[in-house]
Amino acid sequence: MGAVISLRNGTAVGTILSALPHLFSSDILRTVLLAIIGAAASFAASVLLKWIARPKRKR
Repeated sequence: MGAVISLRNGTAVGTILSALPHLFSSDILRTVLLAIIGAAASFAASVLLKWIARPKRKR
């Protein structure tokens, strides 16, 4: 049983370490920036729709 866990851990660590050099490419930076822009646009759209859909107050 211990050999199976050791093999599983070794495989996981090897996969992470082999992917590590690719994490610092410009594609990751572009993806992060696009995610931030998308989140901001989604938030702005939901606030705008909430403001449009609110009931009008009578004075």
